[in-house]
Amino acid sequence: MIPRLDNRAARRLFLDRHALGEPPTGAAKGAALTGLIERLGFVQLDSINTLERAHHMILFARRQSYRPAYLDRPLERERSLFEHWTHDAAIIPTSLRPHWQVKFARDAEKLRATYRNWSRDGFEARMETVLDRIRDHGPVCSAEVGTDERKGSGGWWDWHPSKTALEYLWRAGTLSICHRENFRKYYDLSERVFPDFAEAPVPDTQATLDWLCGAALDRLGFATSGELAAFWDIATPAEAKDWTRRGLASGALIEVEVAGVDGTRRQVARPDVLAAAEAAPEPPKRMRVLSPFDPALRDRKRAERLFGFHYRIEVFVPAPKRRYGYYVFPLLEGDRLVGRVDMKADRRAGVLNVTALWPEPRVRWTDARQARLEAELARLCRFAGLESVTWAPGWLRLDALP
Repeated sequence: MIPRLDNRAARRLFLDRHALGEPPTGAAKGAALTGLIERLGFVQLDSINTLERAHHMILFARRQSYRPAYLDRPLERERSLFEHWTHDAAIIPTSLRPHWQVKFARDAEKLRATYRNWSRDGFEARMETVLDRIRDHGPVCSAEVGTDERKGSGGWWDWHPSKTALEYLWRAGTLSICHRENFRKYYDLSERVFPDFAEAPVPDTQATLDWLCGAALDRLGFATSGELAAFWDIATPAEAKDWTRRGLASGALIEVEVAGVDGTRRQVARPDVLAAAEAAPEPPKRMRVLSPFDPALRDRKRAERLFGFHYRIEVFVPAPKRRYGYYVFPLLEGDRLVGRVDMKADRRAGVLNVTALWPEPRVRWTDARQARLEAELARLCRFAGLESVTWAPGWLRLDALP
C-alpha cells in the first residue's frame, strides 16, 4: 500500500524544509547565515527594490535579526557564498561549487548557441580581450569594457559584444563575481576569487547528478522527477527520472501519495517521509511577508497545489491589465497563505505605503489578523529603515472573494 501524506502534513513538512516552520529568530550572520542558505540550497537574487531586494526579504522572513549588510562578508571576503545560476541568478553556498562544474560546462555549450541565435555577433572574438584586461588590470564591470562597441536596438538586454563575453565567461565558470557596487557586478578570474578550487578534484558527472537529485529531494521533502530536475535547473528531466527509477528499485526512495487542494498526486520521497512530516513543527501563527521570489513560491504550480494560492508576478504586465499590482507580496500565516499586499517604500518620507490588501478566498480578515499584519509591517519598517506605515483609502479589497 502506498503511504499517504494529508495536505496539512505535506504543508508542514514543506514549510519546515524551507525554514518557515519555526519562529524567525536566532543568529543571522556569519556561519549561521551561510548555514541557512545551505539549508535552502540557494537564495534568488533580484534587483527590484520596492521595499527591499528579494534575497534580503527571503532571509529576513526566516531570521528577523538579519540585515542586508550581513551578506557582504560571506560573499565578498570569506567566500563561503558565491553567485551563479539555478533557474535564475542566485546566491549559492560555496560548499556546493564542485557540483557546479557540470552547470558551467552545460551553460557554456547552451549559451554559445543561444547568444548566436540572439544575434549577439562578435562576443566570441571579444573573450580573449576581456580576459586579458582582467588578468592585467583586475576586476571589471560591464561598463568598463567595450566602451567603443555599439549596442543594438533591443533595450537594456541588448548587450554589446564585450558585455556578452563577460556574462558568457561568468556562466561558463571562467570568471566569478567578486563583489558588487550599487548592485553592479564586478568580475574577476575564478582562480583568483576561489583559489582553493583551482586544483580541487571535480566530481564526475554522474556523481554530481546523483547529488543534485538527492539534495533537491532533501530540500523539498517530496517531489516528482520533474520537480527534482527543476530545483537546481542542472539535471535534465530524463536524468532526474533515471535517478528516481534507480532509487525506487534500490529501496532508497518510496512512492507517496501527497494530498493537495485539488486531489492527490503520486511523488517520490525518502522512506522516512511520514515520520519526518510528523516531526515537523507546527508553523507559528505570526504573519510573515514573503518575497514573490521566495523559495517556497519559486515553483508556482507546486505552491498552488499545496496551498491553493495562485500567484503570478505582474511586473511585466501593463498597468491597466494587472489584477493586483506591480510587485505584490504574499502573506503567510501559520501553514496558510492568507492574502497578498501591494505596498512600496517611500524612502524620502520614511514611510511604507500600503496600497491594497486582498485576503484569499474563504479567509476572513479579522481584527486579530490585522494586528498580526501590522506587527509584521512594523518589523519590516525597522528592517528597511522606515519610520511608519500609511494605508491608502479603501486598502482592504474583497474583490478576490468568490
